[in-house]
Amino acid sequence: MKLAEVVGEYVTHKRSMGMRFYTEERTLKAFCRAMGDIAITEVQRDRVDAYLAGKGPVTRFWQRKHEVLVGFYRFAIARGYALDVPLPHRVPKPAQAFVPYIYSHDELRRLLEATAACDNPHSSIESDTCRTLIVLLYGAGLRISEALALTLADVDLSGAMLFIYTSKFYKTRLVPLGPDLTRALKAYATRRAMQHPSGPEGPFFVSRTGGPLTRRAAEHTFSRLRLRAGVLRHDGARYQPRLHDLRQNAEARKMPNRNLRIYRKVLEYRRLAISSGSCDSALFPMFRSCLYRAFRNSSSLSLGRNRACLPVSGFVLASAASFSARWACK
Repeated sequence: MKLAEVVGEYVTHKRSMGMRFYTEERTLKAFCRAMGDIAITEVQRDRVDAYLAGKGPVTRFWQRKHEVLVGFYRFAIARGYALDVPLPHRVPKPAQAFVPYIYSHDELRRLLEATAACDNPHSSIESDTCRTLIVLLYGAGLRISEALALTLADVDLSGAMLFIYTSKFYKTRLVPLGPDLTRALKAYATRRAMQHPSGPEGPFFVSRTGGPLTRRAAEHTFSRLRLRAGVLRHDGARYQPRLHDLRQNAEARKMPNRNLRIYRKVLEYRRLAISSGSCDSALFPMFRSCLYRAFRNSSSLSLGRNRACLPVSGFVLASAASFSARWACK
């Protein structure tokens, strides 16, 4: 049986179980291209090693490709399509851990100024769309996939709220917006309605032609803007700053330092309670005092420019309920 046919059957099987399997499908299609149009029994171990190695030093991506192929060959062997697994038995460790890039305010300003280059008619993204996307990722801490999946119905500008549906790990959440970020989104939504009108189920971010904005187009445009703005890594890391890195350290930008310290204490007390399996009575007064300060300050969080407020009170309620239940059952 052809390798590509087995891959197609495996992807269909995984999606029938409720998995999206988009990233894994791309990895398996790249594996098929690297192996060629051959039967699954003709796959050579040395060619698999070359596909896993790629170019440059070993990174976490090597491990992700290996994990996908292990699952694929487990499926193939169970159904009699393959007799053995042509994968290395030892998984090498990456030379260094991946470190995301933290943008400075000056670098962000240069990136926003560089979006003027998107006014070129050959660019697939308009400058206003690119600028608003960068501001949203940085100000609200969204993943790029979450931002591009937004529809007009998901963006409640009158209530300053975003609705994120079935994101990573199939989670759904509400994301509150700060006043400056809300104004920026309103300005973009107004111009978008004039240039590319559509119904409430239409995508919030659109390309120059009015179609949905793809992740590939967004990342390719950002790479050109990053070079134009001179935003580069100089720490010897293999990867340059990414569009996804805009959301890093978002909690420190959304919350004042004093409230952030309280928030971290709540996290620490909750972690100690869960790891110990039962709550010590000496720990509960400290947790209760931390909750009181968090409740007292959660309703008066000051908002910086283009920042969204973090819903501390909701988290504190969940933490309080979890902690109190364990303490009561001791």
